[in-house]
Amino acid sequence: MPAGYPQGMDRFDHLEHLDKHLVEELAQVARETVRDELREQSRKRRRTAMLYAASGAAALYAGGAVALAAGLALAIGLPGWAAALITAALLGVVAYALRGAAHSGHHPDAPHRVLGGSAPATPPSGLGMPYPPMPQTPPNSPADPDAPHHRA
Repeated sequence: MPAGYPQGMDRFDHLEHLDKHLVEELAQVARETVRDELREQSRKRRRTAMLYAASGAAALYAGGAVALAAGLALAIGLPGWAAALITAALLGVVAYALRGAAHSGHHPDAPHRVLGGSAPATPPSGLGMPYPPMPQTPPNSPADPDAPHHRA
């Protein structure tokens, strides 16, 4: 046996031990790299989400200021309550139009309902009926009425 190898370990056993050790180290490095990359991506996405939330809040306040300005402009020639009512009605119309624009942006196969409407007659896939068919007669009663699950 060549010098430098422990007793009972030949050259191939030593290489196998090195190979396992190398695979474990590579797996550990890969895990750490993936973990660091995911952490960095989530940090970027979190920052982006916070910026979107802040812009939405700012837009909400800007919209409130515009509505207030419109109400105050109307209040010059009308009573305050009438100006507020007209402003609220205009905001309702805008909200309804935006909702309609959002619904028209949906995929044409996506099921949607109009207020007071019903479910679509055929499923979006066009493969048949939207629900399983109902049997014409009720199912038969069990053959053994004394079964433990059937109590009178």
